[in-house]
Amino acid sequence: MPVRSRHTTPVPTDEPVGTPRIGHGTVWLFAVATGVCVANLYYSQPLLDAIASGLRISHSAAALTVTLTQLGYAAGLITLLPLGDLLNRRRLVPVMAIGTACALAAMAAAPSAPLLLAAAVAVGLGATTAQVLVPYAADLATDAERGKVVGTVMSGLLLGILLARTVAGYLAELGGWRTVYVVAAVAMVLLAGALWFRLPAAPARTGLRYPALLASTARILREEPVLRLRAVLGALAFAVFSVLWTALTFLLSGAPYHYGDGTIGLFGLLGAAGALAASAAGRIADRGHATAATTVTSVLLALSWLPLWLGGHRLSGLLIGVVVLDLAVQGLHVTNQSQVYRLRPEARSRINSAYMTTYFIGGAIGSSLAPVAYDAGGWTAVSVLGAAFGAASAVVWAAACLTARRHRARAAGSGGE
Repeated sequence: MPVRSRHTTPVPTDEPVGTPRIGHGTVWLFAVATGVCVANLYYSQPLLDAIASGLRISHSAAALTVTLTQLGYAAGLITLLPLGDLLNRRRLVPVMAIGTACALAAMAAAPSAPLLLAAAVAVGLGATTAQVLVPYAADLATDAERGKVVGTVMSGLLLGILLARTVAGYLAELGGWRTVYVVAAVAMVLLAGALWFRLPAAPARTGLRYPALLASTARILREEPVLRLRAVLGALAFAVFSVLWTALTFLLSGAPYHYGDGTIGLFGLLGAAGALAASAAGRIADRGHATAATTVTSVLLALSWLPLWLGGHRLSGLLIGVVVLDLAVQGLHVTNQSQVYRLRPEARSRINSAYMTTYFIGGAIGSSLAPVAYDAGGWTAVSVLGAAFGAASAVVWAAACLTARRHRARAAGSGGE
């Protein structure tokens, strides 16, 4: 790592090295649950054209569904995710899932844009259930297996993100865009029941009161340089991701493609490579190669926009660019998480809160700027915007590596005197 934490003392563990405290079946339950929960954030992306037509609003107004859902998610990451350190997560997670189901039902029934957008904020708040589950799984794994377990859970989460678009597209073609949210609400109710009976025990990890708990999250962010660096890299990566998937609907529904909702949703399957990258990135991080993984993925974030730009008129370029970009985004994300979860085991929910709040603020910025860029300059402007976010990630990482190298050289020089 190019930046050292102030709190990196290993926490002793009584478990045999390499033996998870949860079985493979439970790990996969976590993976499925995170996928179903996070999918609620992305159902609207292939539906923007249908929502705009159905409610008779502009594309920019429809795109607010994506932006406000992500902002609601960011608010939930600040206010709800730290509860994972304060409350018994075995009870907290099913309750949050039921709340999300209610918000999804409200979206399905919304008669106007203002009510739809208000419900979208609530869906975003509830979708933080996925991020309560990720550090929950990390807590139940040993140090030697933590990257692998987190990578597996993240694979489920990423498949949820990708399949959400495909499922939403086809459900919309069968019964309209409201059908998507009815089905999603039912899925959350069923998931809440499964989690209530199957989740392992997870007692509170701190005795802090709620206000002090929130304050400690900000303090941890100030005190941990690794967390700050990884949060910035994550925010830039998710901005790149959101620029692509918000604007892609507009490109594919217009000239030269003229695709329907179902076909647009199929493009989400291209990101399955990102789910594979998540699992691989976790294993790479366990083996001590996080620096190399971060370098490669940061560079690919910018380079992926060359084939994507060509994809404005060539389907082959679009297909290649989507695969490369998703590989880079998800590989970097899991690498970031594998590093920040090593910092303070007793505060993983708060660490995840700080990291994921910054991450989704980046996503909200990307999704809000993408339609503006598309309206102003079409797909070329979108490509420039996405490449700029990707280049910024590479620059931030390069600067961190150079700073760390200077510190090591200075320390070596001082030691030799």
